[in-house]
Amino acid sequence: MEATTDGTVDGAVSGAAAPAAPGATSAPRPDPLLGGRVWLWLAFAVVHLALTVVGVGLIREGVFYDVELYRFWVRDGLDHGWWPVLDAAWVYPIGALAPMLAVAPWAGSPVAYALAWAALVTALDALALAVLLRAQRRGEVGAWWWLGATLALGPVTLGRLDGLIAPLTVMALAVASTRPRVATVLLTAGAWIKVAPGAIVLALASTARRAVRDVLLPAAAASAVVVALALALGSGSRVLGFLVEQGTRGLQVEAVGATPYSLARLVDPQIAAYLNHDLNTFEIAGPGSGAVATALDVLLLLAVAAIVGLAWRAARRGIDVAGDAAATDGAIRSVEALLLATLALELALIVFNKVGSPQYLAWLLPPIAVALARSGWAGAWRTPAVVVLVACGLTQWMFPWDYIAFLTAWPPIVVVAAARNVLLVALLGWTVARLWRTR
Repeated sequence: MEATTDGTVDGAVSGAAAPAAPGATSAPRPDPLLGGRVWLWLAFAVVHLALTVVGVGLIREGVFYDVELYRFWVRDGLDHGWWPVLDAAWVYPIGALAPMLAVAPWAGSPVAYALAWAALVTALDALALAVLLRAQRRGEVGAWWWLGATLALGPVTLGRLDGLIAPLTVMALAVASTRPRVATVLLTAGAWIKVAPGAIVLALASTARRAVRDVLLPAAAASAVVVALALALGSGSRVLGFLVEQGTRGLQVEAVGATPYSLARLVDPQIAAYLNHDLNTFEIAGPGSGAVATALDVLLLLAVAAIVGLAWRAARRGIDVAGDAAATDGAIRSVEALLLATLALELALIVFNKVGSPQYLAWLLPPIAVALARSGWAGAWRTPAVVVLVACGLTQWMFPWDYIAFLTAWPPIVVVAAARNVLLVALLGWTVARLWRTR
């Protein structure tokens, strides 16, 4: 069997292929259901335009509420010289200011700023889509799925910082097998915007052949640049403040760990959702909810450590998800183990998180999109692809369309949210089992 440039092995994913005729070039056969790339880019434009119209059109109802917060912070900095991290503790890493400032010329108007923000996310998505199509032999499969999942999750994918780190993660995973240092820098940059990509750096380090040279040193160097710049601007210790700012949070009503409390609201009026005014999130008030939130903090760290260990083991056992010899590359021991570990880590960051914001599901899209772009739709990745599509659709149903009903414990939408959370737990189990099943 002949290894392809993306690290896969012909025949290991889709069955052995017949020998090519002399002089013939080997190329993947296009899926007739997918059409040409013109249709793909047209669909890309339609999906992002539709989500922009819906998100900006409903800005006052809260779909792009976070974007309005971004605009407030930018205006406060430009008009009064007060900046998050530089002048006060912030829930986000300092890198989150960069995209907010990138669209600062439009900060005079809420609608203009929201449109500019959506355009920025759309541009990054377009770049990521181009990289995915170029780097992976079945890129159209992953690209179409990514568009479908983006549409299923809804306008929240454009109206949050998470919408920015998703395309960065797609690009990083798409090139990780051949350019691990580029992938590391992209993920580290993403982690300084929103923490989630930082976990993927651990997955990359656990599966890389030269983890110190290709992952740890580039990540440290990129972080050192960010920290040095922040210190030069006067941040002091606040540059790392985001690591502890989440500690004061309670159990958010949408969180997976809050599911029993959320369901209990249907029969116990003493259990209810209340607004945390400082963080503008709705949290659960119920017996033991504080202890559950504390336990989740510990379980999250343990889950991340366990998954990284499983990834290290899987990469060195040399077996892919189908039980065949793992696809390897000069830089990555097993691309399959990297993608599985990425999905497992991002799921763990959701399942064991006391915060459960709907945009977190955008973290799950990059590893599945890249995996489908490598192996196609017929492989083992079809299972998580379908589950995440359904989970995204249920999430959009809850937020934004029926969020008020969810907060007031309308039974149908409470059950929908619980079903979404059960799917996420089940998918985490599936992913961990795939990592474990090496022999």
